[in-house]
Amino acid sequence: MLVPTLLVLFFCLRGRAVPPEAPQVLGGPSVSLVAGIPANLTCRSRGDARPTPELLWFRDGVRLDGATFHQTLLKEGTTGSVESILSLTPSSHDDGATLVCRARSQAMPAGKDTAVTLSLQYPPVVTLSAEPQTVQEGEKVTFRCQATAQPPVTGYRWAKGGSPVLGARGPMLVVVADASFLTAPVSCEVSNAVGSANRSTALDVQFGPILQAKPKPVSVDLGNDAFFTCVWRGNPLPRVTWTRRGDAQVLASGPTLRLPAVGPEDAGDYVCKAEPGLSGLGGGAAEARLTVNAPPVVTALHSAPAFLRGPARLQCLVFASPAPEAVIWSWDDGFLAAGSRGRFLVETFPAPEGRGGQGPGLISVLHISGTQESDFSRGFNCSARNRLGEGGTRVSLGRRDLLPMVRIVAGVAAVAMTLLTIITGVVLCCWRHSKASFSNQKNLVRILGSSDASSSRGHEEEETGNGEDQGPIVHTDHSDLVLDEEGALEAKDPTNGYYKVRGVSVSLSLGEAPGGGLFLPPSSPLGPPGTPTFYDFNPHLGMVPACRLYRARAGYLTTPHPRAFTSYIKPTSFGPPDLAPSTPPFPYAAFPTPSHPRLQTHV
Repeated sequence: MLVPTLLVLFFCLRGRAVPPEAPQVLGGPSVSLVAGIPANLTCRSRGDARPTPELLWFRDGVRLDGATFHQTLLKEGTTGSVESILSLTPSSHDDGATLVCRARSQAMPAGKDTAVTLSLQYPPVVTLSAEPQTVQEGEKVTFRCQATAQPPVTGYRWAKGGSPVLGARGPMLVVVADASFLTAPVSCEVSNAVGSANRSTALDVQFGPILQAKPKPVSVDLGNDAFFTCVWRGNPLPRVTWTRRGDAQVLASGPTLRLPAVGPEDAGDYVCKAEPGLSGLGGGAAEARLTVNAPPVVTALHSAPAFLRGPARLQCLVFASPAPEAVIWSWDDGFLAAGSRGRFLVETFPAPEGRGGQGPGLISVLHISGTQESDFSRGFNCSARNRLGEGGTRVSLGRRDLLPMVRIVAGVAAVAMTLLTIITGVVLCCWRHSKASFSNQKNLVRILGSSDASSSRGHEEEETGNGEDQGPIVHTDHSDLVLDEEGALEAKDPTNGYYKVRGVSVSLSLGEAPGGGLFLPPSSPLGPPGTPTFYDFNPHLGMVPACRLYRARAGYLTTPHPRAFTSYIKPTSFGPPDLAPSTPPFPYAAFPTPSHPRLQTHV
């Protein structure tokens, strides 16, 4: 305190000391700046201060370095003004900060201060977050975009992997997570009048294996190495294994399979497999074929035996990679690759796919027309060649004799004739048996007697007229016939067709005489005794209803008497029979007169 006071007194005594005035900051008391853009703050001191004041910059009591001092002199050597310029590049953190410009001199060591406040305009400061950050594929995720800016925010824009998300305009975005979010980050861009800023974030999406690159078929020459590549993508990284199709043995793990010095046995299909992820989704298998280039493999196919002087066909199967240049048939005195030569013709066809890696297949056929003895004893060679070598096989022609075929045909014919004979015999036996059974069926006729039989006969005589002129007339009246259920019985003519009379076996309910003979009327004097006359029953049989045929009734004899229907000569007159005392009289029924013309028999 003593030294500054002495200095002031010293200048005052000299009459020349003037303390400085408060400095002026241009643009104050509040200066608007843009964050990130360099700017200058100017502090100026005016007046006749003696000595010349010093201008200093302070922030929060800490002196700032880097200010540029500039002094302007007036005429006559007097000091006009003093300026101090502070250069700075403000940031958003400088918004609202206060800077102080202080003017001091020896006349006023404490100096005078002028404060200025910084007002910054800055583009948005963005913070982007995702909830949750680690998700399973298929779950929902919410993105939040927070920003501070001066002046205020004017808009939001969302993008995924650099491509705009249509329809998203606010500070929040909700999506369903999939595998693409792992490699395509989500970004949020915020804008205001000063500028814009954006932030990006990637999700930790867990998903099952996805095949990105399938293995490709490989073709290598015999003895070289073979390589397969299979790329799977997943989170976490999937485990990839290699196997041969049909075999569970693991050959390798990882995206690459190497098979050293391959041989024909290595040809086939190889499978790369990825297990599903933690979510149980994804995974699968892909396969590729290894083809080993080698000399052709030729196999003889079965050929049917041939007859002498008949057609024949020989076949061979060829597998080769690369494809064979030619397939050649050769024998003792010739060879043929294609086309025809004499009795020989060669054709080639594509073969069905063989075992994996064998290459394309061919079937070569040698046709022989009119075989000879030498064809069955000689050998035929089928061979094929490609750039790696040649392969072949021997094919023989089998012979078929005609004699066994003739024997077979003869045997079949003999068996057929034997069967035909047996069947014919069985049919004839059955037919005869049925015919015998049919002929044993009999028509049963029951004739009932009555006391007025004489009157019936008298009436009949009146109808017949004079018997002497017409000869003896025989007729038999009956009331019921029983026939076989299956139809009328076979006609049996005892006159061998002379009278064309259908004989019907009937059983009469007649008693026997004491002597054991059948009671018969006395012989007619009009004709010779014992001469039978037959009557045709066909017209009357036609009058019997079908429902009454062969109906079993009491009173019918199961076995007809041999003379039951023997015709007799009508006597001129006869009385009632003289029956035995122990034999009851027979009732006779009056039968209606047949409606058909009477059968007249002249004896």
